[in-house]
Amino acid sequence: MTTLAERLAAFAHGLSFDDLPRNVVHEVKRRVIDSIGCAIGAFDSEPCRIARTVARLVTSRYPATLIGTAHASAPDLAAFANGTMIRYLDYNDTYLSKEPAHPSDNIAAALAVAEAEGAGGKALIASIVVGYEIQCRLCDAAALRTRGWDHVTYGPLSTALVAAKLMGLPQASMVHALGLAGVPNIALRQTRVGDLSMWKGCAFANAARNGVFAAWLAKQGMTGPAPLFEGEKGFFRQVTGPFDPPPLAEKGRPFKIMDTYIKFYPAEYHAQSAIEAALLLRPNFALKDIRTIAVKTFDVAVEIIGKDPEKWRPRNRETADHSLPYLVAVALMDGRVGLDQFTEARIADRRLQALIQKVAVTADPAFDRAYPEAMPNQVQVKTVDGRSHALKVTYPKGHPKRPLTDSELEAKFSSLAEPRLSKKQIRRLLDRLWKLDALEKMDDLLSLCIVPGKRKGRPT
Repeated sequence: MTTLAERLAAFAHGLSFDDLPRNVVHEVKRRVIDSIGCAIGAFDSEPCRIARTVARLVTSRYPATLIGTAHASAPDLAAFANGTMIRYLDYNDTYLSKEPAHPSDNIAAALAVAEAEGAGGKALIASIVVGYEIQCRLCDAAALRTRGWDHVTYGPLSTALVAAKLMGLPQASMVHALGLAGVPNIALRQTRVGDLSMWKGCAFANAARNGVFAAWLAKQGMTGPAPLFEGEKGFFRQVTGPFDPPPLAEKGRPFKIMDTYIKFYPAEYHAQSAIEAALLLRPNFALKDIRTIAVKTFDVAVEIIGKDPEKWRPRNRETADHSLPYLVAVALMDGRVGLDQFTEARIADRRLQALIQKVAVTADPAFDRAYPEAMPNQVQVKTVDGRSHALKVTYPKGHPKRPLTDSELEAKFSSLAEPRLSKKQIRRLLDRLWKLDALEKMDDLLSLCIVPGKRKGRPT
């Protein structure tokens, strides 16, 4: 009987660039643009600096460049450093299903291995589609968080196949890569509970590091434990429980990348429609007149961003961008939710902290039934004079039913890159990214991402 690992490996091995519809290729370009923009936007953050510092300690004869620099590290460390940059702002794309995920986290592994292998743009694009397909289909198959595991547990599996495809491994070696990636790298959900740490933005980057390393071992002939999923102490018994094999993009099924969401606000995705509702309500009353703020949402949003006491007293960016009370309150107070809303000074503001205490979050069964196809959030503000203002947003900006246009995506990229890159550099980089399928080697792309000079006295 064919194992699930063998099925996943067969899909990854068999997919080629020529199999991809034009709209899928275009969507991959959009996700690479979005991810590199997020990485450049996060360049100066402390977790990203730490990750780069570690990766810069290594040089390699199998090199992969750290985004924003000219330094080439080993591909597993580059996947970690670049993955941390892509993920840190909580601004990269999202997929919502039984298990939520950020499938563009796979792109750091793809860029690193493509460069090390001397692969071109078409191979890069095909590998990214593999990463999205594997991760999203596994998220469709079984939840992880309900058993105490983090969503990044699927990451070593998807990135191992991303890397293995770019390395040109035979199908049997891809199966070994899955075993080498999956068995050692099960992640605890503690990463996203209570007062969140810097590791929140690094967790998938670490999964990608392990996925690349597993493929690298398999390339050298290392065998992995099997069967990964069906074994006596395997994934089904220990991690998820049994699930039906996910239906991959075969026999005319659409590719999962088309069902994923680009973020319009730098915050956890379940809050996107609540942020939008709060911003639209804001002109109807004065802040001083707010008596209560009621957010009606769905169970998953309550569980992830609206339950822990720390969500009502965030102390850092990691907790604030995963706090539904904070995100609604800061939208009402500031009239925008951008990077400036997540500085330590902004989070600590006493007036803002007081407004957060007026927020109540409840789940609505009707909203729960609509999820994950829709993301309904209702914000209701009651004022001291007894008036009530309520607004429900079902599909936030960036959802597949309300996608960002290419121009809006470019504007997001530019807003993230402009503090660090010149307008000319940004234009050249965007032109290169829109022609990603014509790229012959990654050096031609990554050389355009270099952040000039120094930041805060530290080498880039």
